[in-house]
Amino acid sequence: MASILAKLPPPPLFANGRHLLLSTLQKVTAPGIGGRQGRFAFVAKATSDTSDESSTSLVKSVQSVWEKSEDRIAVIGLGFSAIVGLWAIVNFVSAIDKLPLIPTALELVGILFSSWFVYRNLLFKPDREEFFRSANKSLSDILGGR
Repeated sequence: MASILAKLPPPPLFANGRHLLLSTLQKVTAPGIGGRQGRFAFVAKATSDTSDESSTSLVKSVQSVWEKSEDRIAVIGLGFSAIVGLWAIVNFVSAIDKLPLIPTALELVGILFSSWFVYRNLLFKPDREEFFRSANKSLSDILGGR
């Protein structure tokens, strides 16, 4: 792995984080299994970098919510509670996943429910049309009559 990393081509050069000044296409050889050498090709392409705009808008929206809030202690408590709840859920799911039979049983329940859903709503044309009508009605109710 170290020999592959040592032979990687240099990164492409960028100007202002948006435009590509130099693009390289180099082949790198790496030892393979049984003494054969493999070849890797790397191509770098520039994309527009909009992370600055989205991060500043996120910071501004958080600042505006913080400034508008009258009870900042409650906001801090809710944030802390959300972090603790997320941590507890992650640990709970990982504990359940370590039990020997429960993940297999839950996978079986998921397969059975998916099969029932396809049979009930998607397999036959009249059922499928009714399902799409109800889904479109729900979507229009949620989005406000689009």
